[in-house]
Amino acid sequence: MEIAILNTSGQETGRNVELNEAIYAVEPNDHAIYLDVKQYLANQRQGTHASKDRSLVSGSTRKLKRQKGTGGARAGSIKSGTIRGGGRIFGPQPRDYSFKLNKKLKELARKSALSYKAKANDIVVLEDFTFESPKTKKFVDIQNNLKINDKKSLIILSEANKNLYLSSRNLQNVEIITTSNLSTYKIMNAKKLVLVESSVAKMDELFKLNA
Repeated sequence: MEIAILNTSGQETGRNVELNEAIYAVEPNDHAIYLDVKQYLANQRQGTHASKDRSLVSGSTRKLKRQKGTGGARAGSIKSGTIRGGGRIFGPQPRDYSFKLNKKLKELARKSALSYKAKANDIVVLEDFTFESPKTKKFVDIQNNLKINDKKSLIILSEANKNLYLSSRNLQNVEIITTSNLSTYKIMNAKKLVLVESSVAKMDELFKLNA
């Protein structure tokens, strides 16, 4: 699968790059994508939510009234969850939401997500570029040239670049990550994927290492 390499002006450079069909043209597995996205979102949860049950609420434990003969329901401690001001019944408690997924399933999920993007022509390959200093205006100009300024886009670098990160961090519709931090959620959450030229080979290495 060949795709033209663009420059920062949005013009074709006259060079093409081969996208590995074993990564960008697999049969998508929707359930693998679902599980990987579910795990990603679960891992974002702190799980520190808590409520007071009857053992944590302040109050006396004496019996409120005699068991029988009052004409009403039985009542014990004032801390009961059925009484105003009592503890919460089956309320949330701190817990860990994370769960395990096999590496091969996660790899299949990322390949499936990339294949969906490739099939929809939502992948752009951009020649390597950098800034000598953080320049948000120059970064916005590149977005406009690539016609992705109004689309949620994910720019994938082969290695971290501080100046590019600082140039884009105040912009709403763009996120910069490296190939090592690529996730199914980020791929599916973006409308356009922008691969810099050097990251294409890095992606091949990444999936070979995980194979």
